Amino acid sequence: MVSNRCKMAVKEDLKKLGLHFILVDLGEVEIMENISDEQRNNVKIALLKSGFELMDDKRAVLIEKIKNTIIEMVHHSDEVIKTNFSNYLSEKLNYDYTYMANLFSEIQGSTIEQFIISHKIERIKELIIYGELNITEIAWKMNYSSVAHLSNQFKKVTGLSPSHFKKLKEKRRSPLEDIGLREQSKSNEN
Repeated sequence: MVSNRCKMAVKEDLKKLGLHFILVDLGEVEIMENISDEQRNNVKIALLKSGFELMDDKRAVLIEKIKNTIIEMVHHSDEVIKTNFSNYLSEKLNYDYTYMANLFSEIQGSTIEQFIISHKIERIKELIIYGELNITEIAWKMNYSSVAHLSNQFKKVTGLSPSHFKKLKEKRRSPLEDIGLREQSKSNEN
């Protein structure tokens, strides 16, 4: 779940099943009742119909929490990203960063850093398209050391400079759930 709309859909599914929830957050649900295996299966089926997945594997759950934390920070936070992502993830999820990084690479086939860069570039595309900030302000907001650093990373990922991207109105953004999959599918092809 990466948006408020996703959270609302999960809440509706739980209500339809007669379950009461304490928390429905990004990638996590806490239900008041102890549920039977049959109810758990019903939740799994309802979530699948809504395009979600019930995760039982603790490692997979942590990977989803890592992804959701990055997405929340990059796409849904209005605060300027002025913290080291490794420290932020460790503090937010209460895990050693090295453990999370190794697990992420093992399961995803790419690094946390690559996932963050993919999402930062997608957010930069959004900010460029909206046109409310200039490239210097975007670099500051996205915690780049310089406009040159942002431009180099943007060009490496997209093949375009930020200014050239701005001129290309037909260049569309990617859905959040697809970001990082292209890199993973490319590495699986090799």
